[in-house]
Amino acid sequence: MAAHRKHRKPRLNPFRGPAARTAGSLALAGAATAGALGGTGHAEPARTPAQIKAQVDQVYREAEAATEKYNGATEQIARTRESLERLRDEAARRTERLNSARNALGSIATAQYRSGGMDPSVRLGLSSDPDSFLRRASIAERAGERQAAQVAEVRRELTEIERVRTEAGQRMADLADRRDELARHKATVRQKLNTAERLLHRLTAEQRAAYASGGETARPAAAPSVPAPNARAAQAVAYAHGALGKPYVWGATGPDAYDCSGLTQAAWRAAGVSLPRTSYTQISAGQRVSRSALAPGDLVFFYSGISHVGLYIGGGRMIHAPRPGAPVRIAPIDEMPFAGAARPA
Repeated sequence: MAAHRKHRKPRLNPFRGPAARTAGSLALAGAATAGALGGTGHAEPARTPAQIKAQVDQVYREAEAATEKYNGATEQIARTRESLERLRDEAARRTERLNSARNALGSIATAQYRSGGMDPSVRLGLSSDPDSFLRRASIAERAGERQAAQVAEVRRELTEIERVRTEAGQRMADLADRRDELARHKATVRQKLNTAERLLHRLTAEQRAAYASGGETARPAAAPSVPAPNARAAQAVAYAHGALGKPYVWGATGPDAYDCSGLTQAAWRAAGVSLPRTSYTQISAGQRVSRSALAPGDLVFFYSGISHVGLYIGGGRMIHAPRPGAPVRIAPIDEMPFAGAARPA
């Protein structure tokens, strides 16, 4: 009995929040198998293919949300590195100016030393040519003013160099934080994708193939009935058509593979428009448009967290990079919860 109780002792769950809910869902999905192996207890009913597919959909959505956070951290790292390089360049320039100011100050000090530093009133009294001495005294006074200016310049450059060094130190700390954040999101994405893969292996090969196709198409579509609002939008749509059939790879921005926001960013980049890297920032790029006013080239966003984006091509359809295992394809925009749309140009 003791051995039996030990066998039945529940394990502590190390997850919290969404991870705990995902782990709970997986436990339900595998309850029938666990019951068969244990031989005791009440097993949950076997999950139907439809239930497994729904669970895989949910895990993929969570993976995509983590992917977009990964993309955002990657973008922040790039910006921080650029800022750090600018600060390093500024520090080099200021160090050069500091050295020049110090050299100038040293030249003035050397000249004063050679003159003997005699009190001006004594030198005037000893001079055989007072007018000439007064002219030289005026020059010396201006030299003193230059010396004061050089001292001030040295102090100013020292202060600025210290500021630059402090700011660079903060950027280095920010960079370390962003790298840690990147590693966390990367681990989350991999965990979610592994979970989805395990779930999919509970389906037959035919069921997995049906799930992968999803009723969508990667074949080129006929030209949209509604023309693009401008030449740039038309270029973005043309680029997206050229990407049809290419694989989904999280974090990819082309030209051989894409994730959802990587595809839309690349499409509009081909049209000469720079978009932010993530779906949740792309929604703020350009003019917001209503669903009823959509035109080819518009960005269409889905889910409450703005975790997915596609490129509208007209006729209620979009080109998007759906998920791992599903290449860039055409799909109806009403297959996911619509969250908004934006027109970059």
